[in-house]
Amino acid sequence: MAYDRSAMLKLLRPAMTRILTPLGRALVRRGIGPNAVTAIGTLGTVAAALVLFPAGMLSVGALVITVFVLFDLLDGVVARLGGGGGSTWGAFLDSTLDRVADAAIFCGLVLYFASQDDPLMVGVTLFCLVAGAVVSYAKARAEGLGLTCDVGLAERPERLVVVLVATFFAGLGVPYLLPAGMWLLAGASAATVVQRVVHVHRQTRER
Repeated sequence: MAYDRSAMLKLLRPAMTRILTPLGRALVRRGIGPNAVTAIGTLGTVAAALVLFPAGMLSVGALVITVFVLFDLLDGVVARLGGGGGSTWGAFLDSTLDRVADAAIFCGLVLYFASQDDPLMVGVTLFCLVAGAVVSYAKARAEGLGLTCDVGLAERPERLVVVLVATFFAGLGVPYLLPAGMWLLAGASAATVVQRVVHVHRQTRER
C-alpha cells in the first residue's frame, strides 16, 4: 500500500503558511524571490550543520537548522505572492539544494561522532546519508521514466524530523537518544529503498 509521504506536511503547511505570509510579503516588497530564499535556507543549514554539530552544540544546531528548513515553505509563499521564480528552474533548484542541505546535516553529525571517537555511529550516520540519497534518487529516476514512486517509511520530512528531534534532545543531555534515532533512521531508510524498488518493479511488470 502506498504511503502518503506528505501527510505530516498536509497538517503543518496551512498553519505555517499563515505564519510565514507576512515575512513573505516583506521579502517580495524588497525584490527577494523564491530562488534566493531557497539558497539562503540551504546556506544557513550547511553552515549550522558543519559548524555547530562538530563543535558539540547539538541543540543550538538543531534549532538553527529547523528555522532554515522552514525556508522550504517560505520560498513557496514568496512565489505565490509574486516574488517570481516559481518555475521549472525553481523546482529543480529547490530539489537539488535539498540534497545539499541533507548531506550537510549528516556530514555534521559524522564529524560530531568522529570527535567523540565513536566509529560505529560514524558508520551508521554515513549509511543514513547514503541511504537517504538513494531514496531520493530512486524517486527521481522513477519519475523520469514516467512512473510513480511516492512510497516509503522515511521520506525527507520524516528523516528531518527524526534527526533534528534526536539531535536536539541529545544536546540537552538525554542519553542514547541520538544513537537510537540514527539506528531507527538507518533501518527506515533501508526499508524505504526496498519499498521503492518493489513499487517500481510492480509498475514495470504491469506495462
